[in-house]
Amino acid sequence: MIWKALVSEVYHKRFEELVRFKDVELTLIVPTKWQNTNLEKKYCREYRIIPRKVILSGYNHFHWYPGLEELVKQIQPDIFHIEEEHYSLVTFQSIRLAKKYDIKCLFVSLQNIYKKYPFPFSWIERYNMENADYAVAASEEIRNVLVMKGFGKERISVIPYGVDHLKYSRMEMLELKSKLRLDNYTIGYIGRLVKEKGFMDLLRAVSKLKRKVNLLIVGDGESRNKITVEGRRLGISEQIRIVDTIPSSQIPSYLNCMDCLVLPSRTTKKWKEQFGRVLIEAMACEVPVIGSNSGEIPNVIGDSGLIFKEGDVDDLASKLEVLINNKDVRVELAEKGRQRVLNNFTQEKVAKDTYKIYQKMMS
Repeated sequence: MIWKALVSEVYHKRFEELVRFKDVELTLIVPTKWQNTNLEKKYCREYRIIPRKVILSGYNHFHWYPGLEELVKQIQPDIFHIEEEHYSLVTFQSIRLAKKYDIKCLFVSLQNIYKKYPFPFSWIERYNMENADYAVAASEEIRNVLVMKGFGKERISVIPYGVDHLKYSRMEMLELKSKLRLDNYTIGYIGRLVKEKGFMDLLRAVSKLKRKVNLLIVGDGESRNKITVEGRRLGISEQIRIVDTIPSSQIPSYLNCMDCLVLPSRTTKKWKEQFGRVLIEAMACEVPVIGSNSGEIPNVIGDSGLIFKEGDVDDLASKLEVLINNKDVRVELAEKGRQRVLNNFTQEKVAKDTYKIYQKMMS
């Protein structure tokens, strides 16, 4: 398997479950560094980890691995699992080697909008789609996009994200709350600080609340400085706590400092929410969630949280008021969220479904 996100330890739980199947021998090819994140897990007894320097680290669809062919010849896999998009350079690099050495291969897609790409990505996409044996989509909408692109529906399986429900669970974080000065009801956001994530709508909604609350924002991005400016304009600067990007292992601690988590994503012409992994992480921690109706968010939350119309600040504020003022609703959604994760989004389930794909490919 090759995947840039494997620099973060949190993504490894799925593979610990996967190698529980006795006939699976797993090797992960991982970047030594991706953007500002250094490799967090360098060794595992259950499977092999091979760190490699990445060319153009941080560039999602342009990066590639020098010396990858030598690794493929050394490992001699039956299946090359490429956890990257069908239009990415690294997917082309990997599939080309898979074809050269007669290896079954699959890619993973999160692309939920039908797009036509310029050259050379159009050529890369066509090559990858024509030569991959199988594809994994994170949602039905993504599968439909792949079918529209000409990939056979019978060679696509839908597997949503999973979460480690043992690490992501309810726990008291009194010391961290005190350190962050969270002395009121705390509304949380974790993610990239970019326009399409809609976090400015969250700031405006908080400013409309009748009760004083804390707003805990964890993340970094091009719009980070705008939070301070907008917070000052709205008169809520003292209520805002901003924490830069943290190691993945610390995310459960920060989630447990929140009384609710909001994912206020906004759809654009080129992007809509593909899944919202932080939703299932919060739900696993029994933190009630509120999400916009962008992309896959309503399907992830189901009836275990609240949905508001994307971009509608008043609607978001009213949903926040519901949680703040009604303890019974908070308790009910916390319990339902945890159960929804256990039923649909565990890493054990993801590993089992992935293993079924491997069996199908090899047969």
